[in-house]
Amino acid sequence: MAERALITGITGFVGRHLCQYLRCQGDEVAGIANTWPEGSAFWGQLPESRNLLIWDLANSSGPPRGVVDFLVTFRPTVIYHLAAISVPEMCGNSEPTDVAWAVNVEGTRRLVELALCLSEVPRVIFASTSHVYCVPQDGITFVDETYPVQPRNPYGQTKLAAEEILLEAYHSQKLPVIIARAFPHTGPGQSEKMMLPAWAAQFARGDSPVKIHTLQAVIDLCDVRDVVRAYRLLAERGQPGEIYLVGSGVPRTSGEVFRILQGLADPARPVIEIRPGLKYDPIARIDKLAQTTGWKPETPLEITVNDTYQWWLTHYKRNSSVKH
Repeated sequence: MAERALITGITGFVGRHLCQYLRCQGDEVAGIANTWPEGSAFWGQLPESRNLLIWDLANSSGPPRGVVDFLVTFRPTVIYHLAAISVPEMCGNSEPTDVAWAVNVEGTRRLVELALCLSEVPRVIFASTSHVYCVPQDGITFVDETYPVQPRNPYGQTKLAAEEILLEAYHSQKLPVIIARAFPHTGPGQSEKMMLPAWAAQFARGDSPVKIHTLQAVIDLCDVRDVVRAYRLLAERGQPGEIYLVGSGVPRTSGEVFRILQGLADPARPVIEIRPGLKYDPIARIDKLAQTTGWKPETPLEITVNDTYQWWLTHYKRNSSVKH
């Protein structure tokens, strides 16, 4: 069934991929961004300009009147809440920064208030994170929805606080909320602040040596296009008030990912590990999501790596031609 979908953070990496996927499914899409997008720096499609709304969720004065008026007419059936400061290093070292708290937590509170004021209350799919988990560093740990939460950084703290706001709205005001705890995901158009695009950008620029943190990190890595497909399935089939893990469910090493990229780009390029050593991230058990929605990851890692690398090659070629 076609939906009327509102995406917060629509101009971000995941937001653009989600927008494109929803439109391919026949959904009508509108989006909220904190500023008007410049150029086409990130991969994906945006809705028509009349459906792109400017609202900084960190603004304590709440949504502009124009945003409220638009949504009263648009009548979203589902809100995908992606807007966040989602690079962990930008959220603080030991405690969340004021900006991270304002965007990730108070911004979520304002979105809840907005959703509840609409005459037809929409479902809310919240993009949370595996950073709400902290696992032992002596081996691989699989986690499911019942694994104890213990945020391992300020980013995880803000996301867990946002989860609590949403679930409280579900229990006290019947807001149909679904929490999607997404594990690391990547793909074409992602910022080079993240692992794979940081490497791909260096190869595409011709950097030598290529600098990486460690080849021994054990991670759960998914393709963003699989993740946005999971979000829509949760909107369609997920149970309000429930939490679902979205990940590959497969432990991989960062070295495995890097070797695929190196083989595509330049096997002879020198490499330097800046922070060598073992590091264990949690690995998702995705049984609940699979049983509820039928979802499973479909994109081979080789495709994810190649598409990301090709995106960066195109990005630098385009910028080079513009300069000349």
